[in-house]
Amino acid sequence: MSVGLRRLRDDADAIRKGAIDKGEDPTIVDRALELDTRRRTLLGDGDTLKAERNAVSKRVGEAIKGGAKPDGPEVAALKAVSVAAGARIEAIDAELATVEAEVEDLLLRIPNPADPDVPIGGEEANVTVRTWGEKMSVGADGWTRKPHWELGEALDIIDNVRGAKIAGSGFPVYKGAGSALQRALINWFLDVHTRENGMTEVWPPAVVNTASATGTGQIPDKEDQMYVVTRDELYLIPTSEVPVSNLHRDEILESSQLPIHYAAYSPCFRREAGAAGKDTRGILRVHQFDKVEMVLFERPGESEAALEWMTGRAEILLQRLGLAYRVLLMATRELGFVQAKKYDLEVWAPGVERWLEVSSCSNFRDYQARRMAIRYRPEPGAKPELVHTLNGSGLALPRVVAAILETYQQPDGSITVPDVLRPYLGRDTIEQGPTR
Repeated sequence: MSVGLRRLRDDADAIRKGAIDKGEDPTIVDRALELDTRRRTLLGDGDTLKAERNAVSKRVGEAIKGGAKPDGPEVAALKAVSVAAGARIEAIDAELATVEAEVEDLLLRIPNPADPDVPIGGEEANVTVRTWGEKMSVGADGWTRKPHWELGEALDIIDNVRGAKIAGSGFPVYKGAGSALQRALINWFLDVHTRENGMTEVWPPAVVNTASATGTGQIPDKEDQMYVVTRDELYLIPTSEVPVSNLHRDEILESSQLPIHYAAYSPCFRREAGAAGKDTRGILRVHQFDKVEMVLFERPGESEAALEWMTGRAEILLQRLGLAYRVLLMATRELGFVQAKKYDLEVWAPGVERWLEVSSCSNFRDYQARRMAIRYRPEPGAKPELVHTLNGSGLALPRVVAAILETYQQPDGSITVPDVLRPYLGRDTIEQGPTR
């Protein structure tokens, strides 16, 4: 379950307000509390009846010991009472199972309340925490910058047309230097995270089962956005957060194991890539893309600082790439269902003159851990407590690629390769022609 029943009973008003702040249905809280009351009543009635049945069984034995005939009227009357109690217990148990299943489902549909310092509202309430770099314009340097889709087509490094022929719109094909740029970014991101940030690299499966998707909150909130392998009841992952966070599902960790910091590359698959034609050109909204993810398991008292640290690791990558960016503290209705607090990192793309999200860094506190039953012992022999989980993109590739192409394009249409990527690409520029 996402929200524990005890917390639901103790903090119902705050949880209800948290749902309202996120634009979710607060009546789910009331329904869950109503069913919990019924659940506890059924448990009490069932225990009373079982005690009565046990007492009747004892009286049957005493009656027979006292000389009553096993098939006589006295014993028959007692047995009738026991049978009636058993039938009522059976009915109670059946209703109890239904009620408990519904409570469990409702608890999964109650969103994680936002932290107190998260602004309330929609997009207009987002707060710009800081910015970095020069925000170039389309006409910078006296010549007009092109959008990334024109550059990709002219350089023959991104082919959306053939991708659509193969799989449908939203599945771009990278080729030549475009493919090499993808691989370079993935390798460089992982090298920085493992060699400098001390993270353990994970290469996870690209599919997960229902339990895993439920654990991180994709189900029941976002199942319509996931591709389903129906024959095997598996889901293509929307991000490696899902498989990596589930590495420690149903485990009790020792305090000495924390913190645990993972970095993982994976392809990502999302059915909802855009709406009403928004951002359909180029690679800004696609159904399949590549991403390197950071996943953290922390002690509860350290997750707030860990969020700031993780966000900083993503920022360093953008700074070394020389891409102007801003950090936004996202308002309640811009948070996901499971996030308690989230920073979005957006790079400036001068070819389209827009901010593009390339990373979301989130603290889930104990919300996911409760769903996945991930606990730790604060000290040897102590009662296990829930860990805090966090994750962040470090980084998502399509929009980083778009920003690189638009930022580093030259008047002749070539692209200057950022310094940090040159050892990985083995070239300084991406140009038109056979040597591209």
